Amino acid sequence: MNSIKQEKPAAALSKPWVVGLAASFCCLLWGSAFPAVKIGYRLLDIGGEDSAAQIVYAGLRFFIAGVLIVLFHCLRERRFVCPKRSSWPMVAKLGLVQTAVQYFFFYIGMAHTSGVKASVITASNVFWAILISALVFRFEALGWNKLLGCLCGFLGVVVINLSGGSLAGGLSLAGEGAIFLAAVANGLAVSMFKSYSAHEDAFVLCGYQFVLGGLLLLAGGLAGGGALSGFDLPSLLILAYMGVLSAVAYTIWSILTKYNPVASVTIYGFLNPVFGVLLSALLLGEQNQAFTVYGLAALVLVCLGIFLVNRAKG
Repeated sequence: MNSIKQEKPAAALSKPWVVGLAASFCCLLWGSAFPAVKIGYRLLDIGGEDSAAQIVYAGLRFFIAGVLIVLFHCLRERRFVCPKRSSWPMVAKLGLVQTAVQYFFFYIGMAHTSGVKASVITASNVFWAILISALVFRFEALGWNKLLGCLCGFLGVVVINLSGGSLAGGLSLAGEGAIFLAAVANGLAVSMFKSYSAHEDAFVLCGYQFVLGGLLLLAGGLAGGGALSGFDLPSLLILAYMGVLSAVAYTIWSILTKYNPVASVTIYGFLNPVFGVLLSALLLGEQNQAFTVYGLAALVLVCLGIFLVNRAKG
């Protein structure tokens, strides 16, 4: 009887159109985070130089996301869930790298660059994940398709930074540089998560590392003098939205990869920068970057790179 119940969701979630719609929805949510962060900064009057407040803001978002994932998993399992004693070191490492380090750089970078540039540069996390997985963790072979995909992706990152007229003119360490470091941290975290999830439930790992990483960001931001004030309904709603989008997108993506070959889901990752660029243009008025020769060429190169490296897995 239980096997029949398990087969029904597996069959439904394995339909190509279901996978496509659900994965695209996740990418839409992740892509919306780029303009959402900048809108949140604007609503709370968080200035570009107020790095401590930016880190506090990031900490609140991921603490909320972690609590939501843990609550969802508790309701699904009908019991309180927490990591095994042996898993806490893994949770701590993930919380440090995947949430604290990655979003420390990401939130600082978002205050110093555009949503369009951040969307394209962040997509390089796919290529970093491939390279780190193959060269450091030895999880998979690095074939020609993957190398070509990585080359296309990194070329796209270079092209988007030429939008300022030259590579130096369109690049800043606090902006594009910080976003790039966040992408590297994400690439490392992907391999760490793949290794650790063999020993612990993925939902438990993700939920608790979000909570821990969020608390680390909060502590760091508060220690640095960061403070948030002026919350009203719009600013509370945008903060809640960002917490929910992280929890919902991760949950749906994890369920899809559970019932389908990983490549058939991750192939849709090319939509992340597409949605990020389009929503940044629409919501932030960044059409002057999104729809230029540089912007469109960079987007095409990054999307092609993501397609190639994921196609190679199939």
